[in-house]
Amino acid sequence: MQRLTIAENLTFSRMIYGMWRLGDDADHSPHHVQTKIEACLAQGITTFDQADIYGDYGAEAILGQCLRQTPALRDQMQIVTKCDIVAPCGRYADRRVKYYDTSAAHIGASIDASLTNMAIEQIDLLLIHRPDPFMDHHETGAALDAAIAGGKVRAVGVSNFKLHDWTLLQSAMKAPLVTNQIEVSLMAPAPFTNGDIAYLQERGVAPMAWSPLGGGALFSPENKDLRWKLKSVGQAFGVDEAAVAVAWLLAHPAKIMPVMGTNNLDRIRCMGDAFKVQMDRETWFELYTGALGHEVP
Repeated sequence: MQRLTIAENLTFSRMIYGMWRLGDDADHSPHHVQTKIEACLAQGITTFDQADIYGDYGAEAILGQCLRQTPALRDQMQIVTKCDIVAPCGRYADRRVKYYDTSAAHIGASIDASLTNMAIEQIDLLLIHRPDPFMDHHETGAALDAAIAGGKVRAVGVSNFKLHDWTLLQSAMKAPLVTNQIEVSLMAPAPFTNGDIAYLQERGVAPMAWSPLGGGALFSPENKDLRWKLKSVGQAFGVDEAAVAVAWLLAHPAKIMPVMGTNNLDRIRCMGDAFKVQMDRETWFELYTGALGHEVP
């Protein structure tokens, strides 16, 4: 499995396992979660993506139950989590409205809750989950710097930020922002031309890609032509359409890190198949054209 250096003394597997649906599985016992983690580790997938809000603020605790039972797993993992979304559910069920909170107090409390819930002593990467239109960038930046200085977090980044959101927050920080987790896939190719990817690529920052299969929309009947192209490419390498769609992201020189979320063990065990695909430029554009629905200008 390819690895990328994210920050000093911190490397991630090129592919990341997303845990946002962990609580949706009928079996979310510690043993079953351990089986999923070990299926990832067997392929060299060592990086795991969480967020405080996942599972109505319950997914981190499900992971924590597993790590309390099998603490040796932690040394083989890099754990990403996110904060700043406050939704009227779970521990925030009494809130009147969904909102974002990037105050120092909320970030600090969220970090402490995540550490406790996941039964870990340090978060490898903390992301601000959504841009906060009410953000005091000086306060937020100082809180993130303090989290690193205090040893609770190794590195920080953002999610769903536009370049102006990124530069605003970075301007008030000593530590560098190390990634932006954005939606990008054959179903959401706009970041390749709207500046989202170019901004990060220029700075040598590897993006993380959520929903790399378009939330399953890629396999809907209206996308049969694109799916046929994916299947055709996959046959040459002995993999399925999903592996080719992920390989399309992996092939890009921006060094995109797809975040793969599934509870199906068989699918987890074959996530690494994407690395079997050799994607040349013409094939990349053939799939890109299929995603756009028309040839490039």
